[in-house]
Amino acid sequence: MSKKVVTFGEIMMRLSTPGNKRFVQTDSFDITYGGGEANVAAAICNYGMQGVFFSKLPDNALGQAAINHLRRFGVDTQFIARGGKRLGLYFLEPGVSMRASQVIYDRADASITEAEVADFDFDRIFEGADWFHTSGITPALGDNTAVLTLAALKAAKAKGITTSLDLNYRKKLWTAQKAREVLIQLCEYVDVCIGPDATLGFHSEDTDINLDTLTTDDYSTVFKQVKEKYGFKYIASGLRESHSASDNSIRALIYDGNELYQTARYDVRIVDRVGAGDSFASGLIYGLLNNMNAADAAEFGVAASALKHTIPGDMNHATLAEVQDLVKGNRSGKIQR
Repeated sequence: MSKKVVTFGEIMMRLSTPGNKRFVQTDSFDITYGGGEANVAAAICNYGMQGVFFSKLPDNALGQAAINHLRRFGVDTQFIARGGKRLGLYFLEPGVSMRASQVIYDRADASITEAEVADFDFDRIFEGADWFHTSGITPALGDNTAVLTLAALKAAKAKGITTSLDLNYRKKLWTAQKAREVLIQLCEYVDVCIGPDATLGFHSEDTDINLDTLTTDDYSTVFKQVKEKYGFKYIASGLRESHSASDNSIRALIYDGNELYQTARYDVRIVDRVGAGDSFASGLIYGLLNNMNAADAAEFGVAASALKHTIPGDMNHATLAEVQDLVKGNRSGKIQR
């Protein structure tokens, strides 16, 4: 039987301006659905494993549309609770060249903010699961979701399930102080930490500079300190160099307690960069669940992330074969006949 990965978080309706238009120009939006953990579940299914996503969505046609979108890509949605006020939205104005992308959230009072532990049967949800993944975005949505995220991590760990947390700090959602208070509690139940952020106290004792400015040697010091403090089995981080809104370079690092490994670098022409971090997380999870060593899992993850930049929408629809081919070095982009 294939490996089973469970994820928990929010799925939203995304409304994007077409044709690189600005918000003030457009009279229509392209609609799709996405959210960090939902994106991971969809990618996991795309790689031939079982992806399970649970959340809470309104009991109306929009909530059903989000569920149908996930089902389209093979995600198991049976544990999604129904109820609450509304489906969260976010608006995206894609950037190009020197003009940055803009995101506007409209997710206040979304159904997931009313979700409670009693809405979910963790024994059923985690039955036969090999991995549980969530992110720092979900507990940022409110006190209820913070409590629920902690409860889910505790339940997974009690069953011996490997857990991962993509910190994903979003300053538009909560303060650094609040984030630090909540995420430190969550980290006690996390095996794989993705994206440690200096804002949350994940930095070298000798410096307060943001991780984006650190050298590889600096990362070695930071990751060692983080591992000693929280006991993570693996610490991984994607790294991005932004040459413009259209062209970026990406790579990743992973630390297993002994060595810090740096992946290959990819220069990407961006079609849509939303969900690229989720693609790295899902690729990393796939690799580690399929007995890859840390270095190979990180290479798979960063290749998956590179391919996501070429695909519109939140979710990564690159195939397993395409990711494997890119890892082997085929970057030609030649037409396949």
